[in-house]
Amino acid sequence: MVYDAVIFDNDGVLVGRTSYDVLHEAAWDTFESLSVEDPDPDHVESMVVGVTPEQVEQVCATYDLTPREFWAARDRTAFEAQRREIHAGRKRLYDDIDTLRELSAPLGVVSSNQQETVDYVLDHYGVDDLFGTAYGREPTVESLRRKKPNSHYIDRALADLDAETALFVGDNESDVEAAHNAGVDSAFIRRPHRRNYDLSVSPTYDIDDLTDLPAICH
Repeated sequence: MVYDAVIFDNDGVLVGRTSYDVLHEAAWDTFESLSVEDPDPDHVESMVVGVTPEQVEQVCATYDLTPREFWAARDRTAFEAQRREIHAGRKRLYDDIDTLRELSAPLGVVSSNQQETVDYVLDHYGVDDLFGTAYGREPTVESLRRKKPNSHYIDRALADLDAETALFVGDNESDVEAAHNAGVDSAFIRRPHRRNYDLSVSPTYDIDDLTDLPAICH
């Protein structure tokens, strides 16, 4: 297949994932930064991953917080936690990323992580020149409705790259679903954390790592 563009998820595809414990601690820091010293542990856990706008609104109502202010603080503490992980050497690029330089199609990034985190990863590791466009979420509650499997950010990347026959590479079912929703092909990458993972959706390709891409993207 000749693709007009190849777009990548960030965490678990280009760069290592952030430990759940790190993100959980960042959620605690968010409450503390807003002077909530003893939040319900269940409320903290609900703000770590897979957060919905409705959950944010419910939690904020409990502690008399403004959802807009709370989520901006939550995304900021998550970014700072991930920045520390990068500098500590615990969140690194995968070794096969140089394979992307063999691809002739324009490249992009679409992540459900913060835009600030995506930009920082690409800049810190000096690979931002590889990508013609890169999207993460804005630090707003509304951005939670736009994350994958919603195709919103993939659609924006496709428009930026003027692409129609694109391939989206991800490590989550939501990535495969988002590609389908955008009307493009998908590649599910079997990083170590996904070696034996059973998918309930069908990607166009099932690959071991990024070195499989040149053969797919003729």
